[in-house]
Amino acid sequence: MCAASLAEKIVNTVTVPVIGIGAGASCDAQVLVLYDMLGITPGKRPKFTKDFLKDSASVHDAIVAYVNAVKRGDFPAPEHTFS
Repeated sequence: MCAASLAEKIVNTVTVPVIGIGAGASCDAQVLVLYDMLGITPGKRPKFTKDFLKDSASVHDAIVAYVNAVKRGDFPAPEHTFS
């Protein structure tokens, strides 16, 4: 069973918020380390990360883009989810 499927089952079973990191968009909230969100993590980046700074004019804009993507359900996409 992939992380996204398991996370969705947990979210549908429990009454407390479920916070995910690489567990799919069905979680109630998402965690992403700032270095990973800005694409400045040294070495190999984890699969569940996305560089929001790449298409933003500033760090502030990148953070706003991350928040909006999570609220819209656009992040994490399947390519940012463990399988």
